[in-house]
Amino acid sequence: MNNEQQIIQQLSQGDQLIFEGVYKTHYKELVLFALRFVEEQEDAEEIVQNLFYDLWTKRESINITSSLRAYLFSSTRNLCLNFIKHKKVEFKYKEHNAYLLKEDSASENDTITEQELADKIDAAVEKLPSERQKVFKMSRYEGLKYKDIAEKLNISIKTVENQMGKALKFLRDELIEFLPFILIFFGDFFSS
Repeated sequence: MNNEQQIIQQLSQGDQLIFEGVYKTHYKELVLFALRFVEEQEDAEEIVQNLFYDLWTKRESINITSSLRAYLFSSTRNLCLNFIKHKKVEFKYKEHNAYLLKEDSASENDTITEQELADKIDAAVEKLPSERQKVFKMSRYEGLKYKDIAEKLNISIKTVENQMGKALKFLRDELIEFLPFILIFFGDFFSS
């Protein structure tokens, strides 16, 4: 049995002094090797520390058929490649989440609340001529029938119909971009 086989055997049997010797001998060169794959010193050090952690905790089941040095370098390379794969998956996940957040934010900006819509309708109603505005408010806000409006304002039903038709046309034109929302929130608000 040569010296390296003896070291591997003693390592698998839990010899702490042998483990410390292997660690001190190979740690720095393995970190430098890991830096060929990963960019950050901290990542390289963590990868090598994980390698030695696994070497110690799984020492009884690890089967080293090549030289110990070749095993350590090969394991370091594999851990680096796994680390890179994990980082790529993590990056894609973050990128996807950022995209979803952006989409959610955009759709939130595209939606309008019922109160905002009511405010826009009120602002448009205020632009109506005063008599037309009065007829519209009595019909839509107070829920009066054309006949009742005509009696209260002392005008004909035909005048009420005419004023309502013009008010609705103006409001439809004024609020054209909000019509789908108005139909959802206020139903038949613009029907005559």
